[in-house]
Amino acid sequence: MHVPVLLNEVIKTFSPKPNENYIDCTIGAGGHSFKILEKISPKGKVLGIDLSLKAIKKLEKIKKEKKLSNRLILVNDNFSHLKHIIAKKDFKPVHGILFDFGISTDLLKNSNRGFTFIKKEPLDMRFNTKKSNLTAKKIVNNYSQKELENIFVKYGEERWSKKISQEIIKQRKRSPLKTTRDLRRAIEKALGYKFHIKCLARIFQALRIKVNNELENIEKGLRQSFNVLEKGGKIITITFHSLEDKIVKSYFKDNNKLISLFKTPLKPSDQEIKKNNKARSAKLRAVYKK
Repeated sequence: MHVPVLLNEVIKTFSPKPNENYIDCTIGAGGHSFKILEKISPKGKVLGIDLSLKAIKKLEKIKKEKKLSNRLILVNDNFSHLKHIIAKKDFKPVHGILFDFGISTDLLKNSNRGFTFIKKEPLDMRFNTKKSNLTAKKIVNNYSQKELENIFVKYGEERWSKKISQEIIKQRKRSPLKTTRDLRRAIEKALGYKFHIKCLARIFQALRIKVNNELENIEKGLRQSFNVLEKGGKIITITFHSLEDKIVKSYFKDNNKLISLFKTPLKPSDQEIKKNNKARSAKLRAVYKK
């Protein structure tokens, strides 16, 4: 079962009032959104966006069960198209916008697209297979050694990027890397006794970010969220690694119309981390539009 991260902190920070409207740019399993809908009844609405068609289909069923047909609007798209989505759905005014950049557990465990290095799966890593042709398999088998190295440094902050990219080139000359197991073997061989499980996590993260254009989309989404937000409205972000957090922090700092609600980001309590270990690296930042 999906557990929404920092749920109490999100609700307390938004402090949603009856009949207000909110956007959940990464609705996933809907944990944050359903709680918000409770607070903004009877007429408040949530616009939920997600790149995963599977996630949207699941939520459509729950929406019917909970009789939320007029109050929960679901869209299968990327939040980088936020302005267009809002115009199409005529969704206004907007009192709060949430970005939870965490990868859903369901996607990691059940997608069979190579997001996890624990199982043998095809090297795909696309969030939405219908909206992109670039896969991790294409990258590791066609990009130059220097291009691979740059990806691993930029998106994974991996210190052994050169060694790993060199070994990938060697491996693919013998036979193409097709599965997560092939990639894992190449990384392990490249590092030998220096190998650590965190190296795998960083390389897989780097490829996933590149395949899905994640960091660029975060920048686009944040810019558009500011433009559609009402005065006094709030933006909340939940990040899980330094690259995401750096973009969010920089954007909030550079926009003098956005006022931070906290001096330092909120983090999960020890109690929450005990219940949900995946929450341990989460950081919540929040601003309001003056």
